[in-house]
Amino acid sequence: MSAENVSRARTWKRLAWPLLLTAVVQAALIQAPRAGEDSGSRPRVDADGVAHVPAMSVPPSRFMSPEARSRFIKLFSNPEPSPPAGADIRLVREHDERKNAPFVARAQALYPVNIEERVIGGVRTRVITPKAGVAARNRDRVLVNLHGGGFLWGEGNGALTESIPIAGVGKITVITVAYRLAPEFKFPAASEDVASVYRELLKEHRAADIGIYGCSAGGMLTAEAVAWFQQEKLPQPGAIGTFCGSAGSLGGDSSHLASLLVGESPSAAADTGSLSLMPYFSEASSSDPLVLPISSQRVLSRFPPTLLIAGSRDFTVSSLFHAQAALTSVGVEAELHVWDGMWHAFFMDPDLPESQQVYRVVAKFFDRHLGALQH
Repeated sequence: MSAENVSRARTWKRLAWPLLLTAVVQAALIQAPRAGEDSGSRPRVDADGVAHVPAMSVPPSRFMSPEARSRFIKLFSNPEPSPPAGADIRLVREHDERKNAPFVARAQALYPVNIEERVIGGVRTRVITPKAGVAARNRDRVLVNLHGGGFLWGEGNGALTESIPIAGVGKITVITVAYRLAPEFKFPAASEDVASVYRELLKEHRAADIGIYGCSAGGMLTAEAVAWFQQEKLPQPGAIGTFCGSAGSLGGDSSHLASLLVGESPSAAADTGSLSLMPYFSEASSSDPLVLPISSQRVLSRFPPTLLIAGSRDFTVSSLFHAQAALTSVGVEAELHVWDGMWHAFFMDPDLPESQQVYRVVAKFFDRHLGALQH
């Protein structure tokens, strides 16, 4: 054997042994129970495809910022008491207002804005504009925010927390809509309200210059509004954003796992993804594309460019994965961003670096797409 071949053989041995050793160790870890562990306590998948997962400890994601890690521990290790199930809706709404008040104060400090109450199309709204002024390129553009809150609460401080940072970072006007809520109203009241505001805005703006976005229930309502516009023969907006809620039903891995990773139990709808447990949808059908647009390829194919955002520990993130795949399959541009280790609607806290990343992603997305039809 030549000296060159001998050298190659030695090099191969030096590379191969660590790889072989790693493979042997991995195989042993997979096949052999740990000390004191019986086969019944190991993860397994049964004949029905159900994964049985033993108790385990999951640390905060190492990809989280120190600020997010600290906030996560504060939020979920000793959670603030919430009104009990079945509490008077007024108490629930008051609790949400108090919870979000500090976020609104911080958002206003970070992103100074003017807030004007205005009735548009017969619907109460608040118009948020940056105190430093709207950017020249956004003078003809407007964003519509549809707040979250399970179609039960959120029109006050929740809506402002979703709107102020986007108006400030994007240097654009944001109109947040106080759509009708359950239990006083049911589907399709919110869709009708959004359409009323949208019709009025179309008198002063081209559809291509209007963007709509929302978080959680507002993300769902954004998709429902697009389907409603189609029924009403209204032009589609230039772009939309469905954050922590999408065009499809809840379900998938995250509906079971994400809640556990924030110390909560999976929701009652985790197995079925049914919306009927939500008071707003108690008389609606999940097969209706006006409720779940993902149920109709025709409706979905007419969606404008769509931005989807969530955290990996958000119980809705699987729904967003599913919606992005469905939108892409019918030719709609669907852009998905997921922040590892982050929880449902984490960007309501404007001090988190991850929240600030979200605001920039949202602003850039709408800046890229609004008005695109004129080019």
